[in-house]
This record gives sequence, C-alpha cells and structure tokens, in this order.
Amino acid sequence: MPPAPSLAAAHAGPFGPAFDGGIEAQLAIDLDTGAIVDANGAAARLTGHDRSRLKAMQIFDLHPGQASALVVFTQAVQAHGTYWTRSLSPRRADGTALRVECAGTIANTPRGPRLILTLCDLDARARRDIDADAESFMREGVAEWQRVERAFRDIERENRLLLGAVGEGIYGVNTEGKTTFVNPAAEQILGWTAEAMIGRDMHAMVHHHHPDGSHFPHEQCPIYAAFRDGIVHRVDNDVFWHRSGKPVWVEYTSTPLRDRGVLIGAVVVFRDVTQKREAHEQLRLALDEVDSLRKRLELENAYLQEEIRAETSHSGIIGRSAAVQKVLRQVELVAPTEATVLITGESGTGKELIARAIHEASERNQRPLIRVNCAAIPRELFESEFFGHAKGSFTGALRDRIGRFELADRGTLFLDEVGEIPLELQSKLLRVLQEGQFERVGEERTRSVDVRIIAATNRDLRAEVHAGRFREDLFYRLNVMPVESAPLRERREDIPLLALHFLVSLRKPAHGALQLSEGDMQRLAAYDWPGNVRELQNVMERGIILARGGRVMIDLPRTERPAPARSAPAQQPAVETEDERRARMKASILAALEAAGGRVSGPGGAAERLGLKPTTLASRMKTLGITRPS
Repeated sequence: MPPAPSLAAAHAGPFGPAFDGGIEAQLAIDLDTGAIVDANGAAARLTGHDRSRLKAMQIFDLHPGQASALVVFTQAVQAHGTYWTRSLSPRRADGTALRVECAGTIANTPRGPRLILTLCDLDARARRDIDADAESFMREGVAEWQRVERAFRDIERENRLLLGAVGEGIYGVNTEGKTTFVNPAAEQILGWTAEAMIGRDMHAMVHHHHPDGSHFPHEQCPIYAAFRDGIVHRVDNDVFWHRSGKPVWVEYTSTPLRDRGVLIGAVVVFRDVTQKREAHEQLRLALDEVDSLRKRLELENAYLQEEIRAETSHSGIIGRSAAVQKVLRQVELVAPTEATVLITGESGTGKELIARAIHEASERNQRPLIRVNCAAIPRELFESEFFGHAKGSFTGALRDRIGRFELADRGTLFLDEVGEIPLELQSKLLRVLQEGQFERVGEERTRSVDVRIIAATNRDLRAEVHAGRFREDLFYRLNVMPVESAPLRERREDIPLLALHFLVSLRKPAHGALQLSEGDMQRLAAYDWPGNVRELQNVMERGIILARGGRVMIDLPRTERPAPARSAPAQQPAVETEDERRARMKASILAALEAAGGRVSGPGGAAERLGLKPTTLASRMKTLGITRPS
C-alpha cells in the first residue's frame, strides 16, 4: 500500500517547505485516527525517531499514558483555533521524557483537517536564554558588570524588604533544624507567628506527618537533607500542617546555605497549592468521567456495528394479513408507554423485528436497543454479561466491563429467548427488573439504571411455570403486554410479499433481472414453513444463487405438502400429558438427529430440519437428556 502523501505535498506553495525545513519540531496529525501523517526533520531530531518511523506511529505512541490529556488539548485547539500547553510530555525513542511546550493549530487539507502540533524544547530554549544573557553582558562590557555589582549591593540592602513583600513563604533553618527566620507570607500560610517559630524545630511544628496521617521521621525530611548532603531538594506534592491542624498542600524547594564552603543550614521557599491541587483533582475526575463516557460510547458503537452486520434485510414489518395488522396495532398502542412487553411465537417469525418496531416508535429511540441472546450465555458468565464486572473479580477479568443493563441505560433491553435462562439465575434478573439496581461482579457499589424491557420466547412460559422451570413472579413481571408473532403458515397471504421483498433485497447486480413464476408463488404459498420467515429467506437466497436465465430456482424440502383447505373443519387437538409431550419432543429430535447424521447445526443439520436455532436445540437436548449419537 503506497504511503500517505505528506502534509507538505498536500499543500502546494510556500507552506510545504516551511513545514519541512522549520526550526521547531512539527507534526501533522489526522484528527480522526490520531495517526502522524507527516513530520519535519526537527521533529525527527527532537524525538530520536526518523521521519518514516514517525509517519508509521500515532500521536498516542509518543505520549504513553496521556491519552486523556491529548483529547482535552485537541478539543481546546478545535474550540479556539490555536492553543498551547506544557502539560504534555512526549517520549524520545530511548524512553526519556521531553520538556516541551506544545502549540496546536488546525490546517485544512484536501484530505481533511489536520492538527499541526509544534513542539518547542524548553531545555533548549533555556540554554538559548542563558547564551543570550551572556552575549548581552559581554557586549555591554565593564560598565554593565559595574551596574550589576551595584544592583546586587542594592538588593542586599533591601533583602529584608523583599522577604516581606514576596508572596511565597520563605523560612530558614540551621543545621540543627531550628528556624532562623520567617517571612510574613510564611506566617500567613502556616498560621504561626515568626516569634513562635524562630528557635524551634521546624519539622516538629509544620512537617511532622505525611498527607495520609502517618508519622514523618526527621531523618527522611527533604528540607533537612539539603544541609546534610548539600543538594537542592525540590518537592511538588507534600503537606505542611497549619497551626489549626489543617493540612496545607505545598510545593517547596530546600536550598543548602554555605558560609565559606561550610554548610550552615537551608532556606525553604514554598507556596500554597491547595486550590491548584483541588482544581487538578476536579479536572482529573472530569477527565475520568470523559474517559468513562468515551469507553461507553465505544462499546455502544461496537455493539451497534455488530447489530448492523447481523441485521436481516427487513426494513420493516411486511404483510397485509390480519395477524400482521393486529401486531402493528399492538405496537402503536404499547410503544409510547414504559410497559414491559413479552413477544411470543415460533422461531423465525420476526420477534426481534417487532421489538425494534416498538423501540423505534418509543420515546427511547435516541438511545440504543441492546439485544441479549439469553440462550447463548454460559451459566458462569450470566452475571458478568448482564451486570458487568470489576477488574480482577475472576480469572480472565483483565479490565472493568460494562454489562448489558448499564449499556442500555435510558434505552431498551431486548431479552431474546428469555425462557432459556436457567432457573437459579432468574432471581437475579428479577431483582434488577423490580428495583432498577444491581452490582457489578466483584464490586460493592450499587448502580441504578432506567431500562425498558422487551422479552421474547418460543416457549410456552405458562407451561414452563407449571412445570417449575420458570419463576412465576418473573413471568408476571415480563407478561405486562403480550404480543404474539404468528407463524408464516397462518398468514399465507403474506408469503408473496415477503418473497418479492427478499428477491429485491438479496439480489446482487451480478445476478441481473430475476423473476418468480406463478407456479413458484403457488409452491411457496402451499408449503408449511416450519422455519417461518427465516426459512423463507434462506430458500429465496438459495434460489437467487442457483438462478439460471433470469429464473429463480425454488428448492423446497421434500416434506412440502399442500395447504389445508380453508373449508376443512378444525379438529380438536388431542389432550396429552407433560410426559407424553416430552416423549414426543424427544422422539422428534432423535429422528432429526438420525436424518442429519448426528449433526446439530449447519446446512441439513437437525436444527435446520426442526426449524430451531442450534443453541435452542442444544438446550432442549440437554433438558431431555439426549446425547449426540456417534
């Protein structure tokens, strides 16, 4: 794949050479992906990566652990046009951190907007400032040196005035740790007067405990270390204790004092950063919240993309039969409410399509419809799938995970095959349906959600309740508004409409013009469709693939039989016990397995022959004690 054109090439004229030959390091960033699309020579020298290596990286690779700060900076650049910060610390190729000032601006290119990131090396700037000062002194000669000497004498005379006027706290200690002087700012910050502090052990008065309340030994104090090792000690995150006992967050520098080469003490310059720390903490919490929302949106987006790929070709509920019109009326009635809906019907009748129609017509349609296939969730992962888990809560929990209920907050949760939930796990589902509260696995925090529930099943849940396989209270909690999805054999007048819909939606340009004959329509309408709409879609897709000369080849199973005459009197179904029903179901499954050569899933498998999902058939086999034949 050819390399992406550089930013200089994308901009004809003087902008390209200015970028490429600039003195300051510059990177061009793709705002959508974070990829570094171009870098100049100065950037390569500063980071230690050659230009080709930089173009193969993302900006996050240069700033490990600073993704949130990069997002905030980029948003500020987009909001203001230009922005700068010193809070970002890119890493060189050898892993060392760089002290830089980052300036950003937006450049519009034929390939879209790019973030132009300029990196100014602060250490190099400081060296240039020193060199400039030295050059200035040398140029101005002896007169300037004399002027500086006089200035230092004036500063010495005014030293006391300066100590009193400076806004930062300053105090001195001798080699015994006794306070020798204190300026007014230090008095105000610490609450002690100079008279109370001078001559007393400074550490014992204001530095006696760590921020967490643990004791702070004298020998570990960085302030005292300055007059012991003769090194300047800088501390950015510590506390001094106010006279009232309140902690004061400070940044300080302890500088050793020497008299004729002998260490005589240290001077401490400190500032109160309590408000700054609080602001940083609020910003950190805000960034954590932004990061949490970003992760949630990423999960929602990934889920929705998965749903789009798995979505059938339906663009709506298709049909003119009385059964379809009844369902549409029920959708119109229940959608504007918050009522829980239980959709029943055989597999392949479009229960999920009805659920989507209810969601799209509700006031929650701005939030996602989250689908959960209850039959596909292992027992041991049920709680994690529904409620999420905390990092480390069990083997394999490498990070925090948001559950389906939390993902569907303020939206709709579609519980497909709800009758497949094991009995011992139904009580946990009932609790969150009743109270709207749950805890993630491995976490004690109780979370609240606002979720509308739509459930679907191909089982007779009333019979399951009587058999003791489904909780009665959960059934009544779900069965607020029942909606029945009729099988295709009971709405044969919809078969031609559905067949034509699939013919249009599944046909590819390579197939050319395709048509169904009147005989094909009659055969489709005469078949009983045990697999319902899903089976019809499969037959049409297979017919389109096998089409010859513009004619769709309809290939129906050999069990095809004519539709029963409308005038035939309805026969009263025979009464059978639960044991007889289970024996009949077991015999049917065994016959299908034998005909399929023992295969459960796949083309010609037992699940396809019975018109069931493979997961549903596997669950029934387990319930009936059927093992797959060898």
